[in-house]
Amino acid sequence: MHLVTHPIFLALPLLGLSALTHAAENACSGLTSHDPRVQLLQARQVPAGELPKANPGRAALTGQALSKAAMPAHCLVEGLIDARQGSDGQAYGIRFELRMPQDWNGQFLFQGGGGMDGVVNQAVGAIPFRGASSLPALNRGYAVVSTDSGHAGQDSSDARFGLDQQARLDYAYAAIGQVAREAKQLLAEHYGKGPQHSVFMGCSNGGRAALMAAQRFPTEFDGIIAGNPGLRLSRAAVAQAWDTRALEAAAPRTAAGEPILAQALTRDEQALVARRVLETCDALDGARDGSIDAMSQCHFDPAQLQCKSSGQAECLSATKVQALRKVFEGAKDSRGTPLYSDWPWDAGIASDGWRAWKLGTSDTGQPNARNATLAPNSLGYYFMTPPNPQLSLAAVDFDRAAEAVAQTGAINDPTGTQLSSFVANGGKLMVIHGNSDPVFSANDLRRYWDRLAKDNGGAQPLGQWARLFMVPGMTHCGDGPALDDFDPLQALQSWQAEGKPPAQLLVTGTAFPGRSRPLCAYPQEAHYRGSGDPQLAASFECRTPAPGATQAR
Repeated sequence: MHLVTHPIFLALPLLGLSALTHAAENACSGLTSHDPRVQLLQARQVPAGELPKANPGRAALTGQALSKAAMPAHCLVEGLIDARQGSDGQAYGIRFELRMPQDWNGQFLFQGGGGMDGVVNQAVGAIPFRGASSLPALNRGYAVVSTDSGHAGQDSSDARFGLDQQARLDYAYAAIGQVAREAKQLLAEHYGKGPQHSVFMGCSNGGRAALMAAQRFPTEFDGIIAGNPGLRLSRAAVAQAWDTRALEAAAPRTAAGEPILAQALTRDEQALVARRVLETCDALDGARDGSIDAMSQCHFDPAQLQCKSSGQAECLSATKVQALRKVFEGAKDSRGTPLYSDWPWDAGIASDGWRAWKLGTSDTGQPNARNATLAPNSLGYYFMTPPNPQLSLAAVDFDRAAEAVAQTGAINDPTGTQLSSFVANGGKLMVIHGNSDPVFSANDLRRYWDRLAKDNGGAQPLGQWARLFMVPGMTHCGDGPALDDFDPLQALQSWQAEGKPPAQLLVTGTAFPGRSRPLCAYPQEAHYRGSGDPQLAASFECRTPAPGATQAR
């Protein structure tokens, strides 16, 4: 890539508005790549004022908040890396979109995707939590890139690319490095210099990719924001099948004998479970307020929900209690060996976000829960080796499932703890996870964080470059009875500028109007001081739980 310092960026004050616009258009449209593997499909100047496009599908899978802020003037580049024909006869290549603001702050952000990727989302860098109200990165002056991770799908749930070996590698991690390097070369050509900081931010699979960026490309990024990451995504996919089967066993049947998954727990029954969990755990943080901030101390036995006699109200059948127990204790093979993880009990079980993944809303024998609709496709085409495109969840063999997903797990799951190069490069890692996430267990992430600390000199040395924040009540990338409006990008930027890791994040949210809380760095949790307005963050402090208190077993 030939590096050019365009006159527009050297003499902006000397130009009139029309001349400035014309110069910006020329600087953008004149961009080229000297890499023969790269095709620039489009390069054009976008005037200030254009609104981002709505993308409900992306928001459902990643929590990416829809920005209502008009975009600033910027150069839009669309490109394709390594176009090829796959082993399955399909066309492949890594598509990307790069937006470079006219008023650049010197920072670069890689925007994570969601689901199975397969689409190029608008590269605006919105905070990837549904409750977020802060401005996207592009509006703050960041240059932002996004990618389809190497394949074109019908949507972000299409896993048919898993039939092709290279496409598996590109989705798992390889596309990250390719796109990051090409984007930085384009930044250098357009601005005459590279970025001061390079950040990866995403939630769900975008959170998994963020962790992968730190582990596979430790010198390309010095800032990572991983939201609700699919840490052991290959095993979580197995757990999706387990949970669906467990809940179907408690569901009423259609006339044809098909389970009605959405009725395995009615909304009223969800609310009953949440009330009982809150009765048990809500006040453990010193304030009974509908939020379980003392997450590590919450221990709940669903047996207390079981009906003791016929006609009893406010209880669950033995079959439904057993289904809940199977789900929360986690997927196991016939020998009792865990296949994934157990789950924390939290108030988010009553939320629409929890229902959307585990139960759905369909009153027929055709379920629409994401676990039931995404898992057959992702397991059959991508996670299992060899692929099994005709897979049904009823046919998943839990005694063979761990072996079946092991090969993809080895390239896909960001479970590494050796990050010395990332740290030496000044890397800062921030992970944020909902305690009521119904697809990626918060307990599994807690265990990983404990291993990360053990392998990096202990919690105190780890805390100098890595912070984990658990959000009480939050489901997948936002929502639930939770405070899910926060700004991790600003916290990371301050950390990079000042060198001081954040001890807490200030959080608010529409679930509890007028309330603020400190979101404490793990293992600390927020506790009421005993005086002051319990609606205000200043009335809470971060405390370390007693040893052995954690839910994760």
